[in-house]
Amino acid sequence: MTTPIKFACLALTAMTLALPGTVHAAECKVIAAAGNGPTKDIATMMSTHGLSNIIENTGMKGQGAVMTSCAPGTFLTECRSQQKACK
Repeated sequence: MTTPIKFACLALTAMTLALPGTVHAAECKVIAAAGNGPTKDIATMMSTHGLSNIIENTGMKGQGAVMTSCAPGTFLTECRSQQKACK
């Protein structure tokens, strides 16, 4: 084979191998939601329910575990929940 043909075959193979990963990555993203409440339990419930509402309303499905972190505020506790979601 000549050098241009070898290069074209190599480039086509590289594009073919890279394409499925690119398409899959575009279909998933991390969704986050925040919730406030007088107690940590209420704030956690608000953030996780908000997260599930966002994921459901965008037509996506949650993948993996929901990660939640909370921090006390001046008057209320604020929690943030996030989860990977895919179409």
